[in-house]
Amino acid sequence: MKKARLIFTLMDLGYKKAGPVQIYDERTLDDDGSIIPFTTQLSIVTHYATLQNSEYAQPYAEKAQRIIDCWTNTHETFKQYASLVEEPSAFQYTLFDDIFKAPFRAPENPKFTFIDLFAGMGGFRLAMQAQGGQCVFSSEWNKYAQKSYLSNFGEMPFGDITKESIKRYIPQKFDILCAGFPCQPFSIAGVSKKNSLGRETGFKDKTQGTLFFDVADIISRRRPKAFFLENVKNLMSHDKGNTFRVIKGTLEELNYSLHFRVMDGQTYVPQHRERIMIVGFNRDVFGGNEHFEFPEQKKSERSVREILDPDIDPKYVLTDKLWSFLKNYAEKHRAKGNGFGYGLVDLNGITRTLSARYYKDGSEILIPRGEGLNPRRLSPRECARLMGYPDEYRLDQVSELQAYRQCGNSVIVPLITAVSENIIKAIEDYGRGV
Repeated sequence: MKKARLIFTLMDLGYKKAGPVQIYDERTLDDDGSIIPFTTQLSIVTHYATLQNSEYAQPYAEKAQRIIDCWTNTHETFKQYASLVEEPSAFQYTLFDDIFKAPFRAPENPKFTFIDLFAGMGGFRLAMQAQGGQCVFSSEWNKYAQKSYLSNFGEMPFGDITKESIKRYIPQKFDILCAGFPCQPFSIAGVSKKNSLGRETGFKDKTQGTLFFDVADIISRRRPKAFFLENVKNLMSHDKGNTFRVIKGTLEELNYSLHFRVMDGQTYVPQHRERIMIVGFNRDVFGGNEHFEFPEQKKSERSVREILDPDIDPKYVLTDKLWSFLKNYAEKHRAKGNGFGYGLVDLNGITRTLSARYYKDGSEILIPRGEGLNPRRLSPRECARLMGYPDEYRLDQVSELQAYRQCGNSVIVPLITAVSENIIKAIEDYGRGV
């Protein structure tokens, strides 16, 4: 086992079917005497490592040093590495090389701080780091998204943000809260599916609909200068507008001035993808006098050709059976007057909205291959490009199925970046008295 692979071996050990590996002793006990779960141990250590040169590392320092000492001295997997570490504080130069070789590191001289909730594969983090921001806390419950995030940013996100045991790791002070909180309770597709299952939607969905209130709770406790939330367009119209009225009223009640707009990602990538952007500024700081504007929306001048690989693996070509099924399915719905069916892309135009179910059949975005040839689906790398992720972004830490899901659930990175730029400009302009 090579040293450079240790961090990912840790992840694999933590997710064995038999349960988390038992790397525990008195050094891994929490303040209340309970055992710190293995994945949380990894979150503490990697947050400490990535924040080591800032004041934000200090709250993690004592626990991180205890945990790494436990790992390197009590478990057979890590004993062979103990000789590489002259003292516990040197772990960042030996055991955790991968953390410091992640492709998307925080800026050396950050201009502001932010936290990344419901982080997914890290679209908000890329956007905020591009403005000079340092992430001081990240959270994501999906274990596959955690692996992608760790590989690209050198940091294991904390888990379920609804738990107080996780919320207490959020720093007391930071500048901006970012959250693309789960959209399933509000999206058109999500509402349709849940209605068919006889389940509640929106705020009545006790598992996901209430996650907004966890975001609001954190805003209320920590009082950041600003927040940036993203969700599906249907959030505006869900339950005849009542859902959004509750969200808007809740945020304004916390004494934040709101700016919101439905924006289409096609200005930045060749994909039609409408999402609502919600930006808030703390009235205690800005008095409602911030000068913020959303970026200008333009009709797409991009084309799908830009994101396609010239040489593609034949495995992405639809089989005769699947292509026949999709054509018959579309014809059946056309006969009924419905618009359902596959989406064969104009290579000089833009695509439909990429969904998290794309891995199933690729039906919403199919690439034509010429007369008489079956179309193909996009590869995971092409999907990442369609979401605005650079090719340096690592996708190979998870299966292709999970990579497809993560892309379909992500944000349009350059759109989030453009909005982030205007948020930072508004904060800086206010500070300069502009």
